[in-house]
Amino acid sequence: MANTSATGGSLPPASVDTPAFDLDLDKTFQQIVSGVTGLSGDMVRPRWQPTQPRMPEIGEDWCAIGVIEILPDNNPAVMHDGAGDGHDDLIRHEDVIVLASFYGPHAARQAAILRDGLYISQNREPLDAVGIGLVTTDSVRTVPALVNEQWQRRADLLITLRRIVRRSYPVLNILSAPVQITP
Repeated sequence: MANTSATGGSLPPASVDTPAFDLDLDKTFQQIVSGVTGLSGDMVRPRWQPTQPRMPEIGEDWCAIGVIEILPDNNPAVMHDGAGDGHDDLIRHEDVIVLASFYGPHAARQAAILRDGLYISQNREPLDAVGIGLVTTDSVRTVPALVNEQWQRRADLLITLRRIVRRSYPVLNILSAPVQITP
């Protein structure tokens, strides 16, 4: 049984209500990039994979996408809820920094299409569905890559998103305390 404030020791969250992380988040981004740019789903790939698929040919357009940083706010709200036995709710905001790297003869164009397309509300619906909002997109940076001794066009786009993280901890209500009040 997990610890509570009555037992002492570390308190893992009793419940976690957060947007997606890791592979689930990658799948959401893949859906958006594919839909907005028109690239097929197999040409929008998670940046880091346990087994790397075959690299597309130099003349093919494709995208590698992944979270490169999650920045938490420094002052989460912690509020006690006295309902039932009681619990503490921690609420914080996180900025999720995503790097989309486009490769191929139309790399910069694809990056610009994604940048602009993210400002269309219908294109953000998959993000809205998992509790993530768009903060900003950065400039398109052309950064050619040397692949198999051949230069390949590459364009990077940084995307900043924001989400709320909620966690509940078993901090119980104080029912009594051995105190004496003296006048």
